[in-house]
Amino acid sequence: MTRRYGINELEDVAPLLRKGGVVAYPTEAVFGLGCDPHDRTAFDRIFALKQRPATQGVLLIAADFAQVQRYVDMAKIPADVLAQVRASWPGPFTWVFPRSQDVPDWVAGAHAGIALRVTAHPPAAALCRAFGGALVSTSANPHGQPPARNIVTVADYFGDALDGVIDAPLGDATQPTTIRDALTGAIIRT
Repeated sequence: MTRRYGINELEDVAPLLRKGGVVAYPTEAVFGLGCDPHDRTAFDRIFALKQRPATQGVLLIAADFAQVQRYVDMAKIPADVLAQVRASWPGPFTWVFPRSQDVPDWVAGAHAGIALRVTAHPPAAALCRAFGGALVSTSANPHGQPPARNIVTVADYFGDALDGVIDAPLGDATQPTTIRDALTGAIIRT
């Protein structure tokens, strides 16, 4: 049985993530699977668990802009665009930016940009703060199945293959966040 961690035990989860662990955690609408984006082995575990094509890439979630700024090619972002995006954060808004050299290729998949969100959901933000940086965020489900919206479904999908599950409530959203292109405002996913 995968260990459940309460919201007051996130300092115990951070070392798991730093050592290549994969955890499920609540986001605004669904449970996500997360790991250190710079740990290729952990990242590959997520894709194996999800049975998802590696070309799809994932988004990164963070507690504040400082945790994602290193992943953005800031020279390609006009000041007014950056101000508009930052005004939407923290919140349930995912934006795709031109990516910097700090984004591992496996995180972006076949995409030229990187999808980032500064979350306002307290459990997810607290996990990023405990870890000390942005985390991979991809829905907790096998490819083609509905995203898990509770711990029971996470357990049904993944059994004891995860290193931990954060036992905390989801946010109030009913659908995963909309993804928009930061430069054009175009909707990529609704």
